Amino acid sequence: MKKIVIILLVLVSVTSAFAQKNLNDYKYVIVPYKYDFVNEKDKYQLNSLSQFLFKKYGFEAIMEDAELPIDLAKNRCLGLRSDVLKVKAFLSTKLKVELKDCDGNVVYTTKAGSTKEKDYKVAYTLALRGAFEDFKTVNYKYSPNEAILAKTTEASDETSKDEIQKLKEEITALREKQEEAIEKEEPIKKVEVEKKEPRKVIGQLKKEEPTVDVLYAQKINNGFQLVDKTPKVVMIMLETNLENVFLVKDKNAIVYKEDGFWYISKNDGNKPSIKTLNIKF
Repeated sequence: MKKIVIILLVLVSVTSAFAQKNLNDYKYVIVPYKYDFVNEKDKYQLNSLSQFLFKKYGFEAIMEDAELPIDLAKNRCLGLRSDVLKVKAFLSTKLKVELKDCDGNVVYTTKAGSTKEKDYKVAYTLALRGAFEDFKTVNYKYSPNEAILAKTTEASDETSKDEIQKLKEEITALREKQEEAIEKEEPIKKVEVEKKEPRKVIGQLKKEEPTVDVLYAQKINNGFQLVDKTPKVVMIMLETNLENVFLVKDKNAIVYKEDGFWYISKNDGNKPSIKTLNIKF
């Protein structure tokens, strides 16, 4: 009996050490703003609570809709994506926390926190706190893994290059279509108009050219944020490996400079478009 107890203790120790080693390889935990078992963003403040509890146990936790640190933006595999799963149970509420790497592999799963509380908000809160109890014994501390750093940085760079190349090809194709449309247009017929003497007016009218609203560029960690005169953040431009070419955060678009002017090229999946921007740095 003693031998069985010793073997079980050894297995538990080895499992805990292995989990800790894996978790220590990752610098960040990304917390989603909504879990699948509820129908609203941060329902019952469960996502905010998750971020708080991760930080409590030593993790650097970031909400997925927040601005990412430079190293994480360039290398998503530095972070683990967290999720909270609801476990089917009779007359009780059970939740467990799951952590996955950038390839979707499960790195760590907690035991289920459980409660028989009837009120949903109280039940989900208690069950989530119960699941996080597992992290007490993990003793997490980030320790850079060179293999992960090398692999993911390379993958991230290749992804950025592919996205930029794809968008540049779309810009070229759009311009070619515009040129073809211009060539097909019929020349405008000249119409003879009777010349009349201009009427005298008091003062002189000033002709106003249409202008593009000015956007002011403010430097951030991994690029610039553009704000209008309100000031309101209109978009966030993320740096790329190309000079004067930026990816637009959360949009299928790039901002680039050509012939002294700034442009934004968008593709909503149906029709690409190009628009001039008036950016002041």
